[in-house]
Amino acid sequence: MKRRFGILSAGGDCPGINAVIRAATKRIMREGCEMIGFLGGYGGLVEKAYRVLDEAAISGLLHRGGTMLGSNNRYNPMRYPVTIDGKTVMKDCTAEAMQTIQELGIEGIIAIGGDGTLAVTKDMAAHGLKAVTVPKTIDNDLPHTDQTFGFDTAVQTATEALDKLHSTAESHHRVMVLELMGRYAGWIALMSGVAGGADVILIPEIPWNIEAVARKILDRKRNGKPFSIVVVAEGTPDPQGNPVIKRRIEESHEPVRLGGIGQLVGDLIEEHTGIETRVTVLGHIQRGGSPSPYDRVLATMLGVAAAERALRGEWGVMVTLKDAKIQAVPFEDIAPGAKLVSPNHELVLAARACGICLGDE
Repeated sequence: MKRRFGILSAGGDCPGINAVIRAATKRIMREGCEMIGFLGGYGGLVEKAYRVLDEAAISGLLHRGGTMLGSNNRYNPMRYPVTIDGKTVMKDCTAEAMQTIQELGIEGIIAIGGDGTLAVTKDMAAHGLKAVTVPKTIDNDLPHTDQTFGFDTAVQTATEALDKLHSTAESHHRVMVLELMGRYAGWIALMSGVAGGADVILIPEIPWNIEAVARKILDRKRNGKPFSIVVVAEGTPDPQGNPVIKRRIEESHEPVRLGGIGQLVGDLIEEHTGIETRVTVLGHIQRGGSPSPYDRVLATMLGVAAAERALRGEWGVMVTLKDAKIQAVPFEDIAPGAKLVSPNHELVLAARACGICLGDE
């Protein structure tokens, strides 16, 4: 019987997941082994939902966005939603997930996902799951990573949006505010803002005040530039430091839904400058589309690295781009929390040197 391995994608989708699946499967098949793709994240393990990945299944995946296995950021086998007497309750389905692994004769799995997926995988490892994880997020906020795949594509998408906003802002002498994703990290906003020629960039890591922002915009107007481009990360708090939340879903694993900071910034700018201001929320467009060449290459390297660790039985590690090379970080060494933008990061300093306002001076 062929050696068998599994692979799944969990959490939010992002460009490059399919490239990881393709590379890992190709590497596994080169050793005469078989790859099983679980559908819908960890739900596939609980529900026994899977497909055998062969050459036909992974053909044409490299340039495709999303994930051909589907994803889910709610399915944790240890707190799995099941319906009993017409009501949805949370049940520990760890045994069912591990039984699927055993029945299929799978040595271990490759789990592609962000911080939530890593947390679930580490918890499942304590129950006997053998796994290698591949970090994934457009937010670029995972510890022990130089850069995660999906980030480059998201920055490219945001920069293209800024290029388009420039022309309409200049034509109508308006201020254009673009709200971008990133959760509580400002990487997408900072990098796309610099690349897209923004005049103001507001990120969660740097407190801001409307007086500094208005001063920058009015100075531009006095100098013959009656339009401005403002980029704001979705997790940026208001000037008083309070989080701006669109809504809460208490039963969710991530109850806080960010959103609304772009409109708040736009309203304040118009109030303090008298200049007509329009707001654009780019939203999930940043997570879609074909991955950039860089993300395809990084995802391919990570997929191969994960497969090679699995083949050697090196479980309980996360493969990552760290210190400009692919490394494997043991689960127990992964620091909690997010990788945030340092106020003294060289790109922050470069932005200031070019006259970009970060909202604090």
